Parts: sequence; structure tokens; C-alpha cells
Amino acid sequence: VLDFNDPFSTEVKPRILLMGLRRSGKSSIQKVVFHKMSPNETLFLESTNKICREDVSNSSFVNFQIWDFPGQIDFFDPTFDYEMIFRGTGALIFVIDSQDDYMEALARLHLTVTRAYKVNPDINFEIFIHKVDGLSDDHKIETQRDIHQRANDDLADAGLEKIHLSFYLTSIYDHSIFEAFSKVVQKLIPQLPTLENLLNIFISNSGIEKAFLFDVVSKIYIATDSTPVDMQTYELCCDMIDVVIDISCIYGLKDDGTGTPYDKESMAIIKLNNTTVLYLKEVTKFLALVCFVREESFERKGLIDYNFHCFRKAIQEVFEVRMKVVRSRKHQSHIQKNKRPTPNGTPRMPL
Repeated sequence: VLDFNDPFSTEVKPRILLMGLRRSGKSSIQKVVFHKMSPNETLFLESTNKICREDVSNSSFVNFQIWDFPGQIDFFDPTFDYEMIFRGTGALIFVIDSQDDYMEALARLHLTVTRAYKVNPDINFEIFIHKVDGLSDDHKIETQRDIHQRANDDLADAGLEKIHLSFYLTSIYDHSIFEAFSKVVQKLIPQLPTLENLLNIFISNSGIEKAFLFDVVSKIYIATDSTPVDMQTYELCCDMIDVVIDISCIYGLKDDGTGTPYDKESMAIIKLNNTTVLYLKEVTKFLALVCFVREESFERKGLIDYNFHCFRKAIQEVFEVRMKVVRSRKHQSHIQKNKRPTPNGTPRMPL
């Protein structure tokens, strides 16, 4: 566990909390997004009876801890140190089962948010209105509006109108859960404006319609350009990544079975029947750039590849700056710890 009193710890690896009532779908979300578990397999998961912690360190951008909390956790239990947990948290995801009576969930949400905000006002509060695959489109909108209204009214009654809650309709049976998690993770990436600016420059100079920077392991997109995200476009990109990885696992390894299926040579072109081309290129070991290009623009593939080379170089520079900052903060933290006196009051010897 991180040293929660370390002022640099939350900068290095922010924490995401998964909370909600029992059987709301928290563990299923984690297994589907980060362990590639089939949604149907999650039906056999047992209820979580203790706090489960997991490191997600796919790249320098996707780098955090996920804490999955059992639904029966009691904030008033003296053995539960909620201040220690909330102090180092970057985002709190509260999962509400949309197919169940959510009055109890809203009461727990209010208690959780108010407690967390008092300890750490900088937490991002994300509400997943989950299991919406069983609702009609009209019922989805109505449920979201009702939960949104009730949750904000509860905060207003408590004089906490300044707390901002973000709401997402999610299901593990489509790509909505990946898109929602993408939005959550992006808020924890300090380099996000730089990445978006690089993508905007890249597409404007290459004649590209839309571009995503994907984490290939989780299919979370950590950045996209400033044009609106279309859900169908995002789903096509996710499907393309699955196809590329599956084929690479079969044909991408060396004859002796060594090597990695996804490497700097990874690239794919898929032509759709609507005169659009999907173009995937490897950026780093865990990142891929997936672009939507019109066929007439893709005829200038040499220009696109040159601009991509410049884009990749810029991403690597952002990585290097990030790692220097992390190393510097760890070094400063180490110095501060060594300056603290030992229990008997004598200064620590420098290492």
C-alpha cells in the first residue's frame, strides 16, 4: 500500500474506488474492463467480501490502483479508516443497479460522497447507472434523469451544491462501460490537454476524420481529438483492436514462440463499405493510434505516415517528461523521509 501521508504518492499512482451496494455489478465491471472476462462469465462471480486492490500499470498514462469495495461496508465501523482511504483517491465510482429499487443506493451514495468530500474535495465523483441493457431507450433516459435529480437534490438539501457528480449509462454487454471508464481515467491524466493538442495537430495536417489514442490492454481510450465522439465509431475501433490482437497472437510470434504479438511493427488497415478506412498504428508497447480516414485522403498514406512518425516522437517526449517528474518527486519524497528524526530523536543518516 502507498504511504498515504506522502504528498507525492497520489501524483505517482492515483486511486480509483469502486463502490456501491451488493450485487450492483462492481466486480463484473473490473473483470470485463481489465481482465478481458466475457460478460457471461461474470454471472458466476461470487460476492466480494473484502476490499480488493489491483494495480493497473499498462503505461505511463494508464497507471493507477483500483479498489473494489464490498457492498456491505460500514462507514461507521471504527475499524474502517475512511479518512485514510479517501485521502489518496483520484476518482470514486459509485455503481447503481438501474434494474433494482435504487432508493437505498441513493442514500448510500449521499453518505459516501459527503464523507469523501470532507476528507478530499478534489475527488472526481463518477456515477455508473449500470445494467441498462435490460431497459428500453425511454426508460434509460427517465432513470438517468430521476437518479440525477434525486442525487443532486440530496446534496442541495445538505448545502453541498458545489459537489459535482458525473453520470454514465453503462452495461458490460456493450462498449458503454469502456467509454465510461475512459472518461474517468482521462480526468486522472495530467497530460491530457497535451495529448489532445497533439491529436488535433495530427488529424488537421493528415486529412483524418477522427483519431483515438487507445490502451490496447483495456481498450480504454486515454485521449481523442476535439471532435465529438460517436459511440458507433468508438465500438468499431474497439473491435479493430480485438481483431488485430487476436490475429497477432496467432501469426505475430516467431517460429520458436518467442516475441510479443504487439510490437513496433504492428499496423492494420481495414476498409469499410462506406468509403472509410480504419488505420491502426503502434505508438508504444501498450498504446495504439486508431484513425478514421476517408478513402480519398488515405491515398496520401505517405503523408499520414510521416505525420504519425512526428506524433509518435512527440508522445515519447511526453513520456520522458512524465518519468522525469515521477523520479524527481520520488527523490524529493525520499529526501523528506530521511530528514525526519528517528523515534529516539536523532537525525537519520543519509543513504
